[in-house]
Amino acid sequence: MSTIFSYTITHWIEIVGAILSLIYLDLSIKEKVSLWFFGIISSVFYIVIFFQTKFYADMSLQFYYVIISIYGWINWKRGEQEKGKELPTTRMSKKLFVSLIIATVLIYFIYYLILSKFTDSTIPKADSLVGALSIVGTWMLARKLIENWLVWIVADALCIGLYLYKGLFPTAILFVIYTIMAVVGYFQWKKTMEKHTQQK
Repeated sequence: MSTIFSYTITHWIEIVGAILSLIYLDLSIKEKVSLWFFGIISSVFYIVIFFQTKFYADMSLQFYYVIISIYGWINWKRGEQEKGKELPTTRMSKKLFVSLIIATVLIYFIYYLILSKFTDSTIPKADSLVGALSIVGTWMLARKLIENWLVWIVADALCIGLYLYKGLFPTAILFVIYTIMAVVGYFQWKKTMEKHTQQK
């Protein structure tokens, strides 16, 4: 018991960040606009966590998450106001798919160059890949594209191994849940999208 208490005291920032992230994920699956508020708060916690563990790509991502969460919040709310109901879930076009693949590759190489040349990152390739996928995936979520969940399945699964390697066990557990819930999120959004299509 004392060991658990000691661990909790030492890692309280990570534990609270993980809890806030779970709330964010649950609200994402339910397509609630309030998800963006929890996205902002959890990102602030993880800025500290990733700085301490030298996950610099992930740390920079948290600043991006704060900005994109504000954008997502505005975009989802504007969609509701314009249509009188929630912003609809859509699929990305083939043209956008190609553009996002190119963007992911470019972001990866930029991240890798910075991490390998200018930081003491111990895993620049893997960290850069997760960073690139996460940037693209969050933008897709803000645009309410259903394929964002497929991106997150890959990114979250990669994160499990990275966080276990760094000894961030609560966060590793969080990303096991994230990976599972990303699958749930995809099918939940697909069900909602098909329901809206039938109602038209």
